[in-house]
Amino acid sequence: MWRLWLMFDPRRVLVAMSIFLFVLALLIHFILLSTDRFNWLEGPHHGVSAQMAPMPASSK
Repeated sequence: MWRLWLMFDPRRVLVAMSIFLFVLALLIHFILLSTDRFNWLEGPHHGVSAQMAPMPASSK
């Protein structure tokens, strides 16, 4: 393993890995914010759906 660090500069590897993980985290968060279910800032944006519609009035 120590020979691997002779080929790569550890500072550059750690900086590159940190930048990659930060960009990946931003990408995942923006993907989640674009969905209706996982948008924690604005909440769900669905109106009355067919499953939640009120029952029709019964005629007696």
